Amino acid sequence: MSAPIIQVKGLSKQYHIGIREKANRTFREALTDAFTAPVRNLRNLRRLTRFEDDSPDIIWALRDVSFDVHPGEVVGIIGRNGAGKSTLLKVLTRITEPTSGEIKLYGRVASLLEVGTGFHPELTGRENIYLNGTILGMRKHEIDRKFDEIVDFSEIEKFLDTPVKRYSSGMYVRLAFAVAAHLEPEILLVDEVLAVGDAAFQRKCIGKMGDVAREGRTVLFVSHNMHAIKNLCTKSVLLDQGLVTYSGPVAEAVEKYLQNVSPDLSGDTVAQFIRSLPKDNVFRYCGISLTQDDVPVHQVDNSKPLHITVDYEVMQKTRGLRIYFDLCDIEGTLLFRSFNDENEDSIPLVEPGRYRSTAIIPGDFLSPITYQIIVRATIFNVRTFEPKAGIILKIGVERLGRANKAYFSEPLRGKISPSIDWVTTRRND
Repeated sequence: MSAPIIQVKGLSKQYHIGIREKANRTFREALTDAFTAPVRNLRNLRRLTRFEDDSPDIIWALRDVSFDVHPGEVVGIIGRNGAGKSTLLKVLTRITEPTSGEIKLYGRVASLLEVGTGFHPELTGRENIYLNGTILGMRKHEIDRKFDEIVDFSEIEKFLDTPVKRYSSGMYVRLAFAVAAHLEPEILLVDEVLAVGDAAFQRKCIGKMGDVAREGRTVLFVSHNMHAIKNLCTKSVLLDQGLVTYSGPVAEAVEKYLQNVSPDLSGDTVAQFIRSLPKDNVFRYCGISLTQDDVPVHQVDNSKPLHITVDYEVMQKTRGLRIYFDLCDIEGTLLFRSFNDENEDSIPLVEPGRYRSTAIIPGDFLSPITYQIIVRATIFNVRTFEPKAGIILKIGVERLGRANKAYFSEPLRGKISPSIDWVTTRRND
């Protein structure tokens, strides 16, 4: 294997709440700092060694972060909000100084960390292409050569001679990404800028980043879009509260990340969650269960039907009250939705009383992956009765069904794997 193009060893970054970075301090703050520095430096040295968190004015954005990136790798940096992802990229691009640790970058670096970085609001889009390109390390003849490609990619030719202060955030990110994507650096650092802009342009940006990766350049990509991470990246680094909790294959990193961010309700946890819901004078949950052969399950045998049962009470006569569930993969992609009243000819009027609604997912239907079953109760076009996210139950599925038994080493393809009956006959004509 080739030598690393990025080496990060023992990287830590500490912030003091209420204290500015040195470059932005006033004279008064600098003078005060000079008198208090000896005591504070001794205290900080102890904290640096022990990573203490007991002081309310200290935040460790990064703690002893170490990893290597090799040429041509596309590495996804993932984690919850506040995990330290953006801080890591800012330290790598030397926008922020580390508190401790070592960074080695072997090659020309380009970064796209914030929408509109390097843009002057009074200048036009055309002028800002040259300004932004220069800031990101391009020479004028390089920008001239790439200019038409940049404009074509950004799709803002109509507004090219308009001051960018009149641009929307989506137009900003189109132009900024177009410039950064057409550089030719060895290392490209991209923060979560693709959250801005329409879906079509986001797909276009992801496609361009794929092209950059195939050209052999090295990319560090921060994103909450797990589809993009899985499609683009060759490995991933998972951060949690400034610590690297996993570094390795993308699929495993995404699985660990989603396990942390998705509530995992089962058994008594479901009952506790239901009891925590606000009281309602129309509807209340009494219980939710997942069963196979009348036994509660968390790990599902895909050869058997899975029963999703919702017990509830209706306190007032209500038209259009319905129970439904979404079956999603672990990334939250909706696979299908099913309502308890979807076979009704008209919107039903539900009388007060206690009810049980059970949905049955047939055997030989689910693939051997992890799913989310999201349960909701709603009055049609009026309101729901639980938090916006719904009540999320996670299940793992074991492959025990009849599909592919003759070729068991071959993986099942797709997020669902229905067992389809085929008929094959021998013809003599």
